[in-house]
Amino acid sequence: MAGTATTCRHRGKVVTLYNQYNIRRMRLYDTRQDALQALAGSNIDLILGLPNECRFMGPRQHKEPSYVKFRYIAVGNEVNPTGGQAGFVLPAMQNINRAISSAGLSNQIKVSTAIDTGVLGVSYPPSSGAFKNEALSFLNPIISFLSNNNSPLLVNLYPFFSDLSNMNYALFTAPGVVVQDGQLGYKNLFDAILDAVYSALERAGGSSLKIVFSESGWPSAGGTQTTVDNARTYNNNLIQHVKGGTPKRPTGPIETYVFAMFDENNKTPEQEKHWGLFLPNKQTKYQINFN
Repeated sequence: MAGTATTCRHRGKVVTLYNQYNIRRMRLYDTRQDALQALAGSNIDLILGLPNECRFMGPRQHKEPSYVKFRYIAVGNEVNPTGGQAGFVLPAMQNINRAISSAGLSNQIKVSTAIDTGVLGVSYPPSSGAFKNEALSFLNPIISFLSNNNSPLLVNLYPFFSDLSNMNYALFTAPGVVVQDGQLGYKNLFDAILDAVYSALERAGGSSLKIVFSESGWPSAGGTQTTVDNARTYNNNLIQHVKGGTPKRPTGPIETYVFAMFDENNKTPEQEKHWGLFLPNKQTKYQINFN
């Protein structure tokens, strides 16, 4: 259950590319009308992101094109739990959810927000996972909202930003268990981080929440261990791995969005330019199997 995150800069041509590679899900980070128009009638499920500065968005402030298959509305991306924007996230989620409910679409479109794993205060071993104390005042009411509305929590998860001392563990290529946590054995870092998030959610009263991975990927240049071979290995193995579950929650699949569809040449620092599966001219960077 893999999709990709994209800026959809080439509009209709990008939709054609998604269809060519049988990618059925997309994440967008803003409400650009040209991108949404290109998706109308495409049958591609969409996570539509609202920027972090979004506050009390009224139900009629944006008229989205008909026949776009909205799957999730993501209010904010990696909002700092103690920053100035944190207090606006939940009210915006509630407002948008009311608009969706009033349109009779609450079973089709779910409202959430995307967090990163930096909100974890404890991540090792996975069974001890817990959120930082300073993040709980932000996360607890959001967890309650998601639980009450049967909405998933969106999580951006990057083993690349964790401990890379064991690359086989990071790239899903370890031949056996690397971390033993009680009765559970971990062969890859992705599962260990994910189960730490599940443990943290249980401690915060969110044991019933589903997690959707709204971002995961590996850069192909610009830093340490950023090679085309590592990016190809991680992303191909990720797509295959999320068809199953984790040691803690073995039932799968895990809905996951690969970051990103394209390299972004205008980003800084250098490493940030090279997360794409495709070059900006839509040529493939390496062989990738979405099936």
